[in-house]
Amino acid sequence: MNRLESATRPQTTTEATRRTLAVVPAFAAAFLGLFLLWGVGFAGPMAIHNAAHDVRHSTNFPCH
Repeated sequence: MNRLESATRPQTTTEATRRTLAVVPAFAAAFLGLFLLWGVGFAGPMAIHNAAHDVRHSTNFPCH
């Protein structure tokens, strides 16, 4: 096989590679969710805390 043939041949991704690539967005979403629930919920300024508190009650999320 020469260089031209190897350059034009499509690369295949394995199932393990696809699963590995799916882990990154999953961790990013989990981190964002944790930040929204705990980071904002326990924030110091009362306006931020009260907004998060009201959202928790509207979505039936137990907060106290």
